[in-house]
Amino acid sequence: MTLLLSCCNPAASSPRIRNVAVTALFIAAACLSAAPRAAADSAPDWLRALAHEKLPDYPDNPVAVELLDELQTTVQQNGEIDTRHRVAYKILRPEGKEAHSIAAVPFDNETKISSFNAWTITADGHEYALKDKDAYEMGASTYEVFSDDKIKVQRFTDASPGNVVGYEYVQKQRPFVFEDDWWFQDPVPLHHGRLILQIPPGWDYSARWINYPEQKPQISGNQYIWQVDDVAAVEVEAEMPPWEAVGGRVGLKYFPTDPNLRARTTGSWNDLGVWYAGLTQSTHNPSPDITKKVGELTTGIADPLAKMQALTAYAQRAIRYAAIEFGIGGYQPHLAADIFNHQYGDCKDKATLLIAMLHEIGVDAYYVVVDDERGIVRPEYPSMHFNHVIVAIKLPEAVDDHSLFATVNDSKLGRLLFFDPTNEYVPLGYLPWYLQNNHGLVVTPQGGTLVAMPLSVPVSNRMIRTAKLTLSAAGDLSGEVAETEWGDPAFDKRQMFLESAPGKRAELIERILGQSLNNYTLTGATLGNLDQYDQNFTMTYKFVSSRYATPSGSMMFLRPRVMGDKDSYLLRLFSEQKPRKYPIEFRDATRQDDSFDITLPAGYVLDNVPAPVQADCAYGSYHSEVTVANGVLHYKRTYELKDVEVPTEKLPEIKNFLRQIAADQEASALLRRTTTATTAAP
Repeated sequence: MTLLLSCCNPAASSPRIRNVAVTALFIAAACLSAAPRAAADSAPDWLRALAHEKLPDYPDNPVAVELLDELQTTVQQNGEIDTRHRVAYKILRPEGKEAHSIAAVPFDNETKISSFNAWTITADGHEYALKDKDAYEMGASTYEVFSDDKIKVQRFTDASPGNVVGYEYVQKQRPFVFEDDWWFQDPVPLHHGRLILQIPPGWDYSARWINYPEQKPQISGNQYIWQVDDVAAVEVEAEMPPWEAVGGRVGLKYFPTDPNLRARTTGSWNDLGVWYAGLTQSTHNPSPDITKKVGELTTGIADPLAKMQALTAYAQRAIRYAAIEFGIGGYQPHLAADIFNHQYGDCKDKATLLIAMLHEIGVDAYYVVVDDERGIVRPEYPSMHFNHVIVAIKLPEAVDDHSLFATVNDSKLGRLLFFDPTNEYVPLGYLPWYLQNNHGLVVTPQGGTLVAMPLSVPVSNRMIRTAKLTLSAAGDLSGEVAETEWGDPAFDKRQMFLESAPGKRAELIERILGQSLNNYTLTGATLGNLDQYDQNFTMTYKFVSSRYATPSGSMMFLRPRVMGDKDSYLLRLFSEQKPRKYPIEFRDATRQDDSFDITLPAGYVLDNVPAPVQADCAYGSYHSEVTVANGVLHYKRTYELKDVEVPTEKLPEIKNFLRQIAADQEASALLRRTTTATTAAP
C-alpha cells in the first residue's frame, strides 16, 4: 500500500521504504540477530514449483533473480483492504545474500499483519520454514521520536548462492486514501510478476502503468489480473535518476459507490489539495505566544524580506527536528501552538509554525508536499507519492526577488518563494538541491496545484578557489589555498564541518586535499562564516606536497591543475563502454572558478604547456588556460554546469564534453633545467 506521508529530514536521510526494497538499516539490524531456528514445516507448493523452473540466461551476471512478485489486493465494501503478497528470489552470487537475506514488511496502527511466513529451499533440496513467531519488530526509521510506523522482519535461514528464498504475508488495512502501488521492477530481474485486484460490485478502479508498456488485465467478474514475465532489471548506472523513478510500477485507485468513502479517492491534483487542506485548515492558527515571539523577532525591522528572513531562520534552527506520528499523524501536522510550546516538530510541523508566524506579519504561505527524490512525483499521475513538506511563501509586491533563486511566478498563485524549514543549512532564497527541478503540490484553501520547482542558475551555486603556491627544485609544492563558496557548495561544507567535532575538522580538510594530492601535509587552516548561514562560506588551508612534480633527468613534469579533481564522476561517465539506458542526472547547476599561481624554481624554464581548452555544449561550458610571466605559472579555469538532466539522446554530446575536462585536468606542463642552473648547483 502507499505509505503515509511520514515526514523526513532530508538533510540527514530519506525514509523511503517500499515492499520491493529493504534498506541497509534493516539488513544491518538483521545481521546482528541470529537466524531463528527453522521450523519443521516444508515450503509451500508455489515456492517449490518456482524453485524447479528453468530460468532464462540473464546478462550482466545479476546477484539474484526475483522468481515471483505477486500482489493480491481485495477491497471490501466497507473500505478495508486485504493484501496478500508473495515474493521469491533465487540467489545467484554472494552479493545476493547480503541484499536478500531478510524479508521486511511495514505496518502501523491502521495496517495489521495477520500472517508472515518465510521459507528457504537449498540447492540440494532441503527446506526450512519460519513462522509468525520467528519474526521480530523494529522501528521504521531512526529519526522519529514516537511513531506507529514499524517493520516486521524475517531473516531467512540460509540465503547462500544457489538457494531459493521466499515469503508471504497477509495484511488488513484501513487506508486514509484509496490508492495503491505495485513496484515490480527493481535492480534485479523479475521472472514472474502478477497483480490481482478484487473490488466490490459497483466499484470502479483506474490503473496507471508508469515506465512500462500498459498491460491489459484478464477479467473475471470483479477480479482483474495483470501479468508480466521476464522483466529486465533496472540497471544501476553512474549519475542516473533514482532507480524508483525509472523502474516500472502500477498505480491503482479505487472508486467506491458510497459517497462517504468516495472522498478517500483523489482523481486530480486539485482533489489531493482539497483533501490535505481539510486536514490542515485549523493547525496553523497562531496563539498569543506565537504572536509575541513574532514581535520579538521582527522588532525594529522595516524591510519585509528581512522580517521573513528572521522568521524562516527561527523555524529552521530554533525548532528542533523530532517526529511524533500516529495514524493520521503521518499526514496531519500538530497544532502550531503545541509546536511552539514544545519547540520541536517534524517537517510538516515546522511548516505549520512558519505559516502561522508569517501570517502575523501579513504574508501568506502554503503547505507544499514534495518527494525528496526527483522523478517520483509524475505530473500525469496525481498521487500521494510524497515524503516531505515545505512551504511556498507568497511574496509581497514590495519584495524584490532577484536574489531569491527559489522563486516561481505561477499563473494562478502569483510569485511563490519555496523554502524548506527542515534543512537548517539552506537559507531563505535557496532550495536544497534535491528539491530543485522537482515537483511540489502547493496546497491552498481552494485546492491543490502541482508546481515545477525551479532549478537555480549556475552562479547561485558558486565556488571560487585561488592559490599562491611555490614549487621547489626537488618537485615539492607548498603554499596556501583560499576558497569562497555560496549556494549549494557552501551548504555542503557547513553541514560537513558543523556536524563534526571541532577536533575532527582538520581531518576533513585533509580528506579534501586527498582528493587531489597523493603526498601532502596540512600545515594550517581556517574556516570563515561557519555558522552564518546567509553569508559566503570561506576556507583557507596551507599544505606541503612532497614530490608533487615528477623529475626526469633535466626535465620536470608539473600538473597545473593542483586542486579540484572532478574524476569522481567524470571518468565513470565518459568512459562507459555500453549504451546507457537512463539519462544522466547531475546534482545541481553550478559555476566553479580556479586560479592558481605557481612560482617556478630558479634554474628552470617552461618548455611546454598544455593547450588552452574551450569546451561547450548545451549543458555546460569549460575553459582553461596556462600562461607564464616572470617565473610564475598561472593556471585558470572555469567550469559551469547549466542543467541537471541529460536525456539519453544527448549522451554523446555530454560525454565528449566530459572527456575534454578529464583530459585537461590531468595535463602536465614540462619544465626544463637550464645549463646555467645546472652549473651553479652545488
